[in-house]
Amino acid sequence: MKKIMALVLAALMLLGCCSFAAAEEVPEGYPAIIEGLDFGGATVYIYDWWSNDDENHSARTAEPDEETQLLYDYRDWLEATYNVKIVETALSDWAGNPSELANMVMNHDNSKLCLVAVASDFAGTPLANDLYMPWTIDLSAEKWNKADLDFMTKDGKVYGVHAGPTEPRSCVFFNKRVLSEAGIDPESIYDAQKDGTWTWDKMIEIMDKVQRDLDNDGVYDIYGMVGSGDELAIGLMFSNNAAFFDYDENGKLAIAANSQPALDALQMRKTMAENYMAPQPEGSNWDWFKDYWKQGTVAFYPGQTWQGFNDGAEMADMEDEWGAVMFPKGPNADTYLAMACDNIYGVPNVYDEETATKIMQIYDLYTNDTPGVDNEFGWIGNKYNYTDERAVDETYAMMRESEHSVANKTYLLGSTNDVLGSALLWGPIGSMSPAEAVESATPVWTDMLAVFNGDMTQEEYDAKKAAEEEAKAAEEAAAAEEAAEEATEEAVEEAAP
Repeated sequence: MKKIMALVLAALMLLGCCSFAAAEEVPEGYPAIIEGLDFGGATVYIYDWWSNDDENHSARTAEPDEETQLLYDYRDWLEATYNVKIVETALSDWAGNPSELANMVMNHDNSKLCLVAVASDFAGTPLANDLYMPWTIDLSAEKWNKADLDFMTKDGKVYGVHAGPTEPRSCVFFNKRVLSEAGIDPESIYDAQKDGTWTWDKMIEIMDKVQRDLDNDGVYDIYGMVGSGDELAIGLMFSNNAAFFDYDENGKLAIAANSQPALDALQMRKTMAENYMAPQPEGSNWDWFKDYWKQGTVAFYPGQTWQGFNDGAEMADMEDEWGAVMFPKGPNADTYLAMACDNIYGVPNVYDEETATKIMQIYDLYTNDTPGVDNEFGWIGNKYNYTDERAVDETYAMMRESEHSVANKTYLLGSTNDVLGSALLWGPIGSMSPAEAVESATPVWTDMLAVFNGDMTQEEYDAKKAAEEEAKAAEEAAAAEEAAEEATEEAVEEAAP
């Protein structure tokens, strides 16, 4: 450790007459210097929607611990070596970054060197409209998330990246007391996940045992599960090695929800929701299940891991002990699978290839693990806040691994609500068979896919949608007028002597 610090300090002393590129020795553990990479004192901005750094790095901690200081030392070395300033700062907010990126490209604004991050939910527009430039550096290193590379690949080129393992998201929480009172050892859920026997059938078997009418009034007092039907459907889809959308043999994004594994997942969503889901209380809000879960009368709760460690989320004031596992395996899956939902970074399509490559190179160096720091457990952060160790050490740790992460290509078309909501998950899947529900959603999805695949412009899509909404409104108005006329006629007939 001292050797690294000494070498860094010695190198910094040389800056008055030369860059690190000319130094004789690179600090131990640091990456080899890329000859000829020089930014001439320019600033490279890494735009997200939460950071607040500036060119003086005023956001840095005044009294950093040893590991943080090593991070600062490495970044200072990068800046000195390549004659560059690297600033992580917010461009806009979560929903505003995509618009800022689009404006940048539309105006061909290359006045600043930068990368722009967008949430996965918004990545489809940059990919479909060439707002990002294709990555030209080697992306074979383990740090480049494979699920996200798949997500951001089009026509064989990668347009966006995410450095690091997948952030754990979709999971199934379980109430330990409720399970114990039904004669089920809560640790057996973890054990089943560990030995590969945590399956759809296993979960149903447990819910059958848990669900009980304690006072014999004909109404269940303990239910198998509670939660969002959307989270349930999405989790089951990926856990069965299926998808709502995927690329076909021609490289076009296409509907995949009509495959048998996908239909099986949607059928399991219906089965679980209809037989084991606690009913929504009359007059309650859409997120009623958050408080219902905390009452301790259900065994399972499909959700996302952040609900278990963020202050103010459901688990923060949960009285009962609980755990979390991945969604159980479906019959079409060989291992546990969950969607990847990471932030995507890309270079705006406003530079020449040489400049874009330089930005990619410095970002590659910037996202390396800090030399001299063991990053094995750095990802844990606040994840022990409210849950047990096995949820973090076994479940969340497994979800980070690439073999358990799947690109959710629904996001290439828009958010879950926009793409799957009214078209599939908010009505059709409840009143129709899975095949019928997918068929009913197909016309809506077909137009969305046409825009993404370049077979229809956004303007044409918007015009078609507006015409359909106008026709629907006219039809409803005509029906209302006809109903009013019939009511008037009936009133006249009743009033007649």
